Amino acid sequence: MRILITGANGFIGSHIGPRLIADGHDIVGMARRPNEAALRFPQARWIALDAGNARRPEDWLPHLKNVDAVVNCMGLLQASLTESVRTVQTDSVGALFAACERAKVRRVIHISAVGVEHGSTDFMRTKHEADAALKAHDLDWVILKPSIVIGRSAYGGSALLRALAVLPVIPLLPGSGPIQVVQIEDITQTVAFFLRKDAPARCELELVGPQRLSLKEVLFALRGWYGLKPAGVITMPHWFAALCFRLGDLASLLGWRPPIRTTAAREIVRGAIGDPSEWTRVTDIVPRSLQNALAASPAGAPDRWFANLYLIKAVVLVILSLFWIATGILSIGPGYDMAIQYVRASAPNEWAPPAAISGGFLDIAIGIGIAIRRTSQLALLASLAAAMMYVVLGTLLVPVLWLDPLGPFVKIWPIAMLSIVALAIHRDR
Repeated sequence: MRILITGANGFIGSHIGPRLIADGHDIVGMARRPNEAALRFPQARWIALDAGNARRPEDWLPHLKNVDAVVNCMGLLQASLTESVRTVQTDSVGALFAACERAKVRRVIHISAVGVEHGSTDFMRTKHEADAALKAHDLDWVILKPSIVIGRSAYGGSALLRALAVLPVIPLLPGSGPIQVVQIEDITQTVAFFLRKDAPARCELELVGPQRLSLKEVLFALRGWYGLKPAGVITMPHWFAALCFRLGDLASLLGWRPPIRTTAAREIVRGAIGDPSEWTRVTDIVPRSLQNALAASPAGAPDRWFANLYLIKAVVLVILSLFWIATGILSIGPGYDMAIQYVRASAPNEWAPPAAISGGFLDIAIGIGIAIRRTSQLALLASLAAAMMYVVLGTLLVPVLWLDPLGPFVKIWPIAMLSIVALAIHRDR
């Protein structure tokens, strides 16, 4: 079959695609920026489409030509300045379902979420609305409702769980509800089942693991997977947890997608539980427990590196951004006279003011660029280049700075290395 996978570069979609390719299907992957995905999965054909700009059936119809089935994996946890949860999960998804009916694409598999019937966040409400919209169409629909998804690769909430598990003291969120984590391989196997010609249709299934676990039990299981001894546990105060989630919201306004945001906080308190019995009855798939899944795929050094670097990445980016912004402000503010003196030591007096001011604004621009996700990679390259430029020009023009007791030229090297580290771990997936 020729199958269109929307959100094919996301966490769930990027696992479904290879599984269906292995089953012999012809896969068309839809993503906003498909270039990297095309390099990783050249067996699929890729199309670029932004869900925020595909809110009419006519936007989807050209991409449904000769398509036999659709697997919808589009989703957005929380809105940002440039993205709307309702636009993606209700308007765009609803237009896709209407287009499938018009194009006579009968089989539509929709990835929803467990517990949408009782959800109070925009994420859950719009998922529920999309479920209802799909059931209103004359299609052979299947609605799959996973809980928190765990896999060998990690993104979003699953990545955060791994990062928390390796901390010397494990922080627990106050009031967190029980969860039944589900394995990504069990989800891909389920999607493959419903693409069989004899598969049933018009059914909703809760895709949840067989065990109800507390957040502490999940983190301790992951910690054991890494080969680490049990650690102490501390429950974060409500005010500190709220501060962390608000900082996550602030980061999302800059284009980042941190797993710690207010929507995630409400979902963590609600928990993610369901009944897998109907799933097993319909498909004969028995979901694996977290312990069995971890035991079947032992952790290696790359897994431990990822877990240790995940939270460090945010710290590194914040430090670099604040460093460059503070340096620029000092150069054109309290330290302006000192900056002028450094320039005058090697250049005509009339060059000093514009050189000091332009250098200060360059530093501020680099810092702001690092803070904004869309420009952060380019700004990190500029950070590295600026650090090297300052060392080279300073050595040529003011070599005495190498003897300065505060060591400005010595301290620039850690900044350069932090920029390299940030570049190396910049991409989330």
